[in-house]
Amino acid sequence: MSRRIILTASLFGLTAVVLGAFGAHGLKSQVSPAALEIWTKGVEYQFYHTFALLFLSQLSLNQPKLIKLAYGFFTFGIILFSGSLYLLATREITHIGFASFIGPVTPIGGLLFILGWLSLFMAASKSK
Repeated sequence: MSRRIILTASLFGLTAVVLGAFGAHGLKSQVSPAALEIWTKGVEYQFYHTFALLFLSQLSLNQPKLIKLAYGFFTFGIILFSGSLYLLATREITHIGFASFIGPVTPIGGLLFILGWLSLFMAASKSK
């Protein structure tokens, strides 16, 4: 399990760096400052939860089910939360029609982050 978590975290870490650089250098002149703030928030939360995934990969708690849940919640939280922010931030230049409907997805990603942290808390509290 930890190998899969490390691979997932590595992929998210790599894309966070790439997307952060793209936002700072490529998008800066293409989107509004407000849109760039949204993009930056997506990158920040992607990094925070990439670090959480790396932490999970190092745990040897006797609660593998809760660790797997935290892994899933963090992974899909990154995809939904940060992914929706990336789409919302670039709608000025991509003209993706469904981007306006993706706003409600962001809080679902946030809820998944909360559930991931709760799963981690439960795994630690049940561990001996």
